[in-house]
Amino acid sequence: MTEKFGPEKIDDALTELNEMSPSKWEMNNGKLHTSLDFGNFVNAFGFMAKVAILAEKMNHHPEWSNVYKTVEINLLTHDAGGITDKDFDLARDISKVI
Repeated sequence: MTEKFGPEKIDDALTELNEMSPSKWEMNNGKLHTSLDFGNFVNAFGFMAKVAILAEKMNHHPEWSNVYKTVEINLLTHDAGGITDKDFDLARDISKVI
């Protein structure tokens, strides 16, 4: 089982993630969260298709939604009951395809 991060480790990892990401990631209701605007539905859906392949390879799947041009992403390692390396690894990979 993957080890759940404490608040200090989350803050450090979040700072590092936001330094490399074109989008802002934050903690929201205990989950690693970002909201992305792609200008239109086709671009948003294309992005989701790319992320779906990454997530499946990692066997770590986001909680997400798409409304027209906006994609909301929440990451949480359910079996650990919180945020882990898996969430930040996926967030970094997601940030590379934005």
